[in-house]
Amino acid sequence: MKPNTSPRPLKRLLLAACAAAVVGSSLTACFPLLVGGAVGGVLVATDRRTSGAQLEDEGIELRSMARLRDNIGSRARVSVTSYNRQVLLTGEVLNENDKKLVEQVVSRVENVNGVVNELAILNSPTLVQRSSDVLITGQVKALLVDAKDLYAGAFKVVTERGTVYLMGRVTQREADRATEIARGARGVQKVVRILEIISEEEMQRLVPPPAKSAPAPRS
Repeated sequence: MKPNTSPRPLKRLLLAACAAAVVGSSLTACFPLLVGGAVGGVLVATDRRTSGAQLEDEGIELRSMARLRDNIGSRARVSVTSYNRQVLLTGEVLNENDKKLVEQVVSRVENVNGVVNELAILNSPTLVQRSSDVLITGQVKALLVDAKDLYAGAFKVVTERGTVYLMGRVTQREADRATEIARGARGVQKVVRILEIISEEEMQRLVPPPAKSAPAPRS
């Protein structure tokens, strides 16, 4: 496996732009139900999911949001993140019944293989707390990009009340290394792994070979 060799200044610039966009959208969102999945087409080439699975994950998140809005309305703040048809639920609900209802609604969405329910029975976090979670997510992503022995695009990072959730299709070595990195980020209280462990051989098959540079034209 070849290490990530992109120039660090360029990576930092791209991450800063992404973080700014995320902060802006997070602080001005009008809806209590949040979709956590779509990052954009730029990462499709490095994502270890098939293109079909990526589209299904986006569909799962959108359908879940719509159905939760119909069943829960504005009395909960729920974030839905799907990776390879495995759904992570984070946020806050008012009581245990709503927590179970959210899980039941999402589990019935087409193509969902499993649901990890991390909803808390709490009041919604303050703006300061939500901003802190956004910054932690950006920090963990930046640290993963800077790690020379990891493919940052293989991971999806979600943060809720200082707990970092790692999702992705990775090897055991990558899982352990990413966990170590995430635990070292400022403000992280706990790291929860929702990872699909694959073999080194399968990982090599999933990673696209580096593009060959065209020969220089003869003068």
